[in-house]
Amino acid sequence: MTSASSDVILERMMALHPKIIDLTLDRMLRLLEALGNPQDKLPPVIHIAGTNGKGSTQAMIRAGLEAAGKTVHAYTSPHLARFHERIRLAGTLITEEALTEVLDECYAANGGENITYFEITTCAALLAFSRTPADYTLLEVGLGGRLDATNVVGAPVATVITPVDLDHQQYLGETLAEIADEKAGIIKRRVPCIVGPQQEAGLEVIEAVAARNLAPLSIYGQQWHAHREAGRMIYQDEQGLLDLPLPNLPGLHQVQNAGGAIATLRALGFDAAACEGAVTQAQWPARMQRLRHGPLVEAAGQSELWLDGGHNPAAGHAIAALLAELPKVPTYLICGMLNTKDIKGYLDPLAPHVAGLHAVSIPGEAATLPAETTAAAAHAVGMNATQALDVVSALKEIVAQEPQARVLICGSLYLAGNILRYNS
Repeated sequence: MTSASSDVILERMMALHPKIIDLTLDRMLRLLEALGNPQDKLPPVIHIAGTNGKGSTQAMIRAGLEAAGKTVHAYTSPHLARFHERIRLAGTLITEEALTEVLDECYAANGGENITYFEITTCAALLAFSRTPADYTLLEVGLGGRLDATNVVGAPVATVITPVDLDHQQYLGETLAEIADEKAGIIKRRVPCIVGPQQEAGLEVIEAVAARNLAPLSIYGQQWHAHREAGRMIYQDEQGLLDLPLPNLPGLHQVQNAGGAIATLRALGFDAAACEGAVTQAQWPARMQRLRHGPLVEAAGQSELWLDGGHNPAAGHAIAALLAELPKVPTYLICGMLNTKDIKGYLDPLAPHVAGLHAVSIPGEAATLPAETTAAAAHAVGMNATQALDVVSALKEIVAQEPQARVLICGSLYLAGNILRYNS
């Protein structure tokens, strides 16, 4: 094993392809072949795609499986604070030693050939999963589905498609139907697919792809339903009704994500106890996460401090719905976004719920929107907006003006990761 750290090897891997994103499976299949095809040696795979809610749904499926006594591998991206978060082996984050070993092995096996960072690190995750016993493997798609690096497993036990919306149009297509077609590329022949809430144009495409693959569908609003009632979550499908606690991940949208997780667990034969574990035991940082400890919380004083990594219009609507339900407190946003995102579509639904926005640039991100551009977009949707040098400066300005404010740091998973590292 090399003495180089995982950070050093990951930096080397960044130089193996001139593009960050280049969707094809050819390079993946070449390297996996050189590694002995670890994708064919995994514990039963549950494959998850979608625009919004993939990570939360995966976290709830994992919590349900673990509540049933199962051990679970999980792969997710991007990471927030450390790369190790992407690879969970039988319930535990991969160690530095194990990560370094599989990264080094993949780098050597690749032989200097072109391959993207996400592709080669996905190979490393699959290699690690193939060597560690577990009952299930959860794979979250990185981008799209059909040509995503995770789409190399021939026969998963289930696929899941969370809500599909407009995002990454430069890679996936300009219309909702085109994007849904890419997401539906994870559907496999005769493998059950659980489908979260969808717009009509997207659902039509998903149904057509499933029909071609003879894949049985379990669709929100048809085969399963989930809603909030009297402070509880009510789930119903053809097997019967479950009266459950509300998900511990906040927001009405998490009820629907929990429904998708429960539908998946039920399709695999798990009981009500596993379903309750899914909604009560899931943990997923930077999804309307209330920060309660750390230097930023100390700087906030009596103010509430929240963190969310959502970055598209659907995320903006979900956050707005939650803000509308919280106790009425003056709410301020500290917002930083990437220049590939629909900033107006994200901010517009939030405008009625906030007293002001402090715009920041995301530290260390070449693709960040300048703070002045974010502030201008906020003005355009009717927000009071100003620029700040950084999050700490913005927070101090807000609490000086409104000592008992609610402050939400938002707009990007990259900003969220920066915050979690700083606040740890």
